[in-house]
Amino acid sequence: MQKHKKIFSLLVLFYLVFVSAWVHAEVAEVDTNFDGKMDQWSHQSPGGQISKIEYDTNFDGAIDQIEHFEGKKQMVKAEFDSNNDGKMDQIQYYSKSGKLERLEKDSKFRGSFDWNEFFNANEKIVRVEIDENGDGQVDIWQHFDDSQELILAEYDSDKNGKLDRWDYFSNEKLEKVGFDTNKDLKPDQWQYFQGSVIAKVENDTNFDGKPDHWEYFDSSGKLIKSEADRNFDGKPDLVQNK
Repeated sequence: MQKHKKIFSLLVLFYLVFVSAWVHAEVAEVDTNFDGKMDQWSHQSPGGQISKIEYDTNFDGAIDQIEHFEGKKQMVKAEFDSNNDGKMDQIQYYSKSGKLERLEKDSKFRGSFDWNEFFNANEKIVRVEIDENGDGQVDIWQHFDDSQELILAEYDSDKNGKLDRWDYFSNEKLEKVGFDTNKDLKPDQWQYFQGSVIAKVENDTNFDGKPDHWEYFDSSGKLIKSEADRNFDGKPDLVQNK
């Protein structure tokens, strides 16, 4: 009798494990284009709520989009394989209110994420961070205004972890570029543009935060005048016309 009870207990335990596994692994499969092959898989949690939906959007037999959910079908993350190589290369993150907050992607399909986009509460992009050389460190920062226009781009040009160049834009046209030539994290040279041509260059030769040397160029890029502030009082005291 004791032996039968033990066997019965094992059978009950096996049944419970089997049911538990079935509940945890419940998946609804759908053939959305009626080609005889499943192309959408909806995974449910033990409570019956959708936890994940997988898609084969181009019907090639491979999953290329995954949506992750919390609570009552609140999407928190979406993954994409945009080049259909079997690897997810773009991930979008959503707030509790369902708004897109951040996007990261492997922009060069190197197997690592090198591009991040950040969005405000209105789902407008405010900043992009780029790891240009794929070393795991951001070296380009792009900033946008409320109209989604680029207003400032910052660079770590020599990839040493420090900013050394600043590009300023107006109406998405380059107006001014600042350079840090002495690696003190502050610009000491400024180039001003008219269209694609440099119109003026300012230099802070003593690195006090104020320009003391100026060069002016015509519309063809030819130097036409230079000025220097030799005693650093903020006023040019040497002028040369070319």
